[in-house]
Amino acid sequence: MKLKKLIHICFLSTAIGTTLQAQTQKQLDYFSLNDVRLLSGPFKHAEELDLNYLLELDVDRLLAPFLRESNLPPLRKSYTNWENTGLDGHIGGHYVSALSYMYASTGDARIKERLHYMLAGLKRCQDANGDGYIGGVPEGKELWDEVRRGEIKAGGFSLNGRWVPLYNIHKTYAGLRDAYLMTRNETAKEMLIKLTDWAIALIDQLSDEQIQDMLRSEHGGLNETFADVAAITQNPKYLTLARKFSQRAVLQPLLDQEDHLTGKHANTQIPKVLGFKRIADIAHDEQWADAARYFWENVIERRSVSIGGNSVSEHFNPVDDFSKMLQSIEGPETCNTYNMLRLTRMLHQTDPKGKYLDYYERALYNHILSTQHPETGGLVYFTQMRPGHYRVYSQPHTSMWCCVGSGIENHAKYGEMIYAHQDDNLFVNLFIPSKLNWQEKNVEFIQENNFPEENRTQFTVYPKSKTNFALHIRKPSWVTDEPTILLNGKPFQASSAKDGWITMDRTWAAGDRISVELPMGIYTEQLPDRSNYYSLLYGPLVLAAKTGTEDMDGLFADDSRMGHVAHGRQIPLRTMPILTTAPENIPNLVQPVENTPLHFTLTGLYSGTEQHSMELQPFYQTHDSRYIIYWPQATAEELAALQEKTEREEKESLRLADITIDRVVSGEQQPESDHFIKEENTQAGSIEDVRWREAKGWFSYTIKTNPKENVQLYIRYLEEENRKTNIFIHDQEIEKLQTDANALGEVKTAVIPIPETWNESSPLQVKISTDEGATSHKILEIRVIKGNFNQSYRHK
Repeated sequence: MKLKKLIHICFLSTAIGTTLQAQTQKQLDYFSLNDVRLLSGPFKHAEELDLNYLLELDVDRLLAPFLRESNLPPLRKSYTNWENTGLDGHIGGHYVSALSYMYASTGDARIKERLHYMLAGLKRCQDANGDGYIGGVPEGKELWDEVRRGEIKAGGFSLNGRWVPLYNIHKTYAGLRDAYLMTRNETAKEMLIKLTDWAIALIDQLSDEQIQDMLRSEHGGLNETFADVAAITQNPKYLTLARKFSQRAVLQPLLDQEDHLTGKHANTQIPKVLGFKRIADIAHDEQWADAARYFWENVIERRSVSIGGNSVSEHFNPVDDFSKMLQSIEGPETCNTYNMLRLTRMLHQTDPKGKYLDYYERALYNHILSTQHPETGGLVYFTQMRPGHYRVYSQPHTSMWCCVGSGIENHAKYGEMIYAHQDDNLFVNLFIPSKLNWQEKNVEFIQENNFPEENRTQFTVYPKSKTNFALHIRKPSWVTDEPTILLNGKPFQASSAKDGWITMDRTWAAGDRISVELPMGIYTEQLPDRSNYYSLLYGPLVLAAKTGTEDMDGLFADDSRMGHVAHGRQIPLRTMPILTTAPENIPNLVQPVENTPLHFTLTGLYSGTEQHSMELQPFYQTHDSRYIIYWPQATAEELAALQEKTEREEKESLRLADITIDRVVSGEQQPESDHFIKEENTQAGSIEDVRWREAKGWFSYTIKTNPKENVQLYIRYLEEENRKTNIFIHDQEIEKLQTDANALGEVKTAVIPIPETWNESSPLQVKISTDEGATSHKILEIRVIKGNFNQSYRHK
């Protein structure tokens, strides 16, 4: 079969630009968002909030970086936060995608007007640039000229000194693609092709080695969008481009079924795998498809918590140690789950298995739906698993994080996975109230329910005339008994097919009604590392308990670079209640609250020596509060020992957190970016999940201080042979670290007093350098702390 025809087939099979995997040929089709309309329920409410959030954003401010970089006068100043500190324009790309999804999902004329205005502004920029380029990357033209000449200085989160510019422009590519695929806007298609031709010209004179070197810098899913352009145009040159933009250092271990993910920045890797899958489906490459499947299984089955999210401080933690997941105030990142859901949708289409739908439903309810404030529509970056902590919500005009960009898309496309079809077969994947227009069969199909408050759903079929098709209703893994089926009020014995489907194959008449009862019950899920922490679930829902509302600093974020992190006081884990029973008995401690759907009482809890109970509710309904999702478990005999161990392990970290004014983790993207890293001749990496940066030149951070406090500089570093480190504040040397030959391989701490005259104003410029011809220590973290930290820690 010729490649052009093959590409055409694969593209048509997706209709909205998904597809792929394992078998590489689609087994079913998804409906267009235009064919599905949400009905009253929690997802419809989320869609409406998101629509209002989109309308609240100022299009001219979002366009400002693109106009500026095209030498055109902006109509308004750019937004602040990430939008004017290096990642300028990334939200604009997400905004085009979100508008496209929302217009397809609702048909709202205001959204259509916004979309056309945004596209017209971007077209002006492309026309002014004259070479097909569109982007808000600061000094982007100079950067791309350097790359074109082969002058490439790539780090994990920088390229030639700019903050992830490839990742940034990927959002513009994806926005134009979605505008075309969702709304059939021909202008968007033309702009997308021109922009992709610009990418071909960008790397035309580069060797494969230079391209791979460049791809060390985070680049989003550029390989996926280039493959999409191949499908749209049926031109194989774009598939070649997609392969060139596929990072072999990530692909090869997956092809070999090897796990090299621990310590890697999670959402840097996931979009690359989406591209591997997209290319696999177009090229019918079984090996690349299998690599994507292996990645999914590794992340979902070994690295994800009960809500469906993954990562700690944006990085994959070890599969055998989730302790940081429970201690950190930077839990699973929303962007990760956004992309894992996209990968899940691709995999399910080519290999329809219940595990994909079970994960999709779990993550949709418990992570995605939960990350939107139910009144303001504000969006969440980190969802903490730390018991007793809280989350931070965005505000439309202050918060320009990546998880705002993916967030405004998340709540605009809930209709994309509810139904699927193949020939004369209709599949109900999710129990979300909605109306489906099945155009090929001239059938309107309506799903109504109060799910999950009630464990049943109802369907009504309205064919134009009597029509035969097989209705396949998903049988979730969480049902506790066989579902009960009624057809027009009478019991119906449906056939229970393989792979978790209930099948009703018949001739349907207008007004036929099907009622399905889905028995639900309480069960537990242990952390993947098998440590003694358990989450409680009811059906597809993760349950949570509120623990208080005190000290929730920054609950609604300002425009500071670290505003997405919940920096309020960390409640000691030793004060958190412990489930005191054997693991298998935990569900017996949960009883429903009378006349309050989806609320339960949990007993058998101990804090210290006191026994008490807590009220549980769905996590997606838990907002504006500290909360618990994972409870520690111990038998009565183990209780005292567990409490003592928890207090001992956390004592020092809590003490340090209480006196920390600001902190940057070296080698970790977001903290370094948020502290405006500058560097020359440095290297970053990780040992397992501990990240570091070392210098043969120098690197510096802008770190907050408090001029009213007596402050010290706290530095953790790895002791290695023949290392020399010079520490500067405001370009004045404050300390030297010399190698301690008796402590090689140890993590050490230096606590250095900061002279009062150097602390007169915030922030501090902290610089790490080394001697000529030498290498600095591997720096793990730098803090500014207040008070007189125990001097015994000096160079510990």
